[in-house]
Amino acid sequence: MRRLGLSILLALLLPAFSAPAAPPVPEAKSKCAVCGMFVQRHLDWLAVLELQSAPSQFFCGPKDLFKFLHFPQRYRPEISRKAILAIHLKDYYTLEVIDGRKAFFVTGSDIRGPMGNDLIPFVRREDAEGFLQDHDGRRLVPFAEITPALLQEQE
Repeated sequence: MRRLGLSILLALLLPAFSAPAAPPVPEAKSKCAVCGMFVQRHLDWLAVLELQSAPSQFFCGPKDLFKFLHFPQRYRPEISRKAILAIHLKDYYTLEVIDGRKAFFVTGSDIRGPMGNDLIPFVRREDAEGFLQDHDGRRLVPFAEITPALLQEQE
């Protein structure tokens, strides 16, 4: 009986400790919700906005994702911030999918994304600091501090 109780307890707890679900994968014809570029051609830069009541939105890079977040009325006015379930980005060094809200970004570096100057994402602050020095970055910025003015600097 104890063994059965332990098995049930483990079955209930394991989902809470499992890895987060993988983000949606773009189809061959999926386009960036901001610039219209085919995102399959730039998977190392892929950014994904997972939504509650609408199809996921794909972006060819972090900069376009932030344009969408700051100016949704230009792209999909029917989507509210409340509908956002997750923001997925790829860490520049590891290419692992990371929670965009926990990322650190380097601006103004000598590395170019699919649309030119971009925000370079990292899950670890230490990696972002090293990249900032190694690639002539301008500054290191957490997710919450990406503003429309900062995006304008990236153009």
